[in-house]
Amino acid sequence: MPPEVKIYTRNWCGYCFAAERLLRGKGIAYEKIDCTGDRAKRQWLAELTGRTTVPQVFIDGKSIGGYDDMKKLDRSGELDKLLAGSSDSPPISTG
Repeated sequence: MPPEVKIYTRNWCGYCFAAERLLRGKGIAYEKIDCTGDRAKRQWLAELTGRTTVPQVFIDGKSIGGYDDMKKLDRSGELDKLLAGSSDSPPISTG
């Protein structure tokens, strides 16, 4: 079963574009959730992740952080493991 991937983004965000490009390059389907101008959604996201920046990426309900975090996971090989569904961490609700 493919992973459920959600990415919270904002218009004109270079890191958001880079995160999407990385996921597309791996052939991963994802749900893009645009937070542009949505203060309530950004506030909720900050409360959930402890971060105020986008993108914020979730794999099977687990926050993996932003683009830099995802790129670091990719370089270490851990991103492929998460995308294969081998995460042992409990999910975080992403509403």
